[in-house]
Amino acid sequence: MSSYYPRTKDLTRTRKSLTESPPSSPSPTEKNFRHDRLSRYDSSGETATDKPIGRTSSYTRRETRLAALNRQEQDSTAKDYKKMYADALHENERLKSRLQDSKQELIKIRSQLEKVTQRHDRISERSTVLESEKREKQALEKRVSDMEEELKVLTELKSDNQRLKDENGALIRVISKLSK
Repeated sequence: MSSYYPRTKDLTRTRKSLTESPPSSPSPTEKNFRHDRLSRYDSSGETATDKPIGRTSSYTRRETRLAALNRQEQDSTAKDYKKMYADALHENERLKSRLQDSKQELIKIRSQLEKVTQRHDRISERSTVLESEKREKQALEKRVSDMEEELKVLTELKSDNQRLKDENGALIRVISKLSK
């Protein structure tokens, strides 16, 4: 922890800010700082550097242990970043494959839609052709019925004409007998 809090003017500034701050529950950083500060002093108020070498070696062991813990945290953090990067790459690849599958499915659906549209166009063309053929057929049927009626009228006229000719011939004979 001493590597985080060097024994310089910053330490006294931190101490002053701690005493000036309102009383509250200490944050984890403040707890560590107080613990570190208290561990450097013994009950007589001497720092660990002022004590005999036996106490300094325990302090050094503690610092070494803390440094090792920090290195382990950094290593685990680095490993976590590597793992997160690998997970992100894996997720990216999975999403890319899903995107490819979706694109292929979209292409299939578009081709099916195109086929259906073409079929619909052909059916509508056929229905248009059928409708026009129906109209033509109706027009032709009407013409045929009109012609049949005209034919009936012509037949009646021919028969009337023949009757009139016959009557005319009879009248001519009657007149010619009367005139002799």
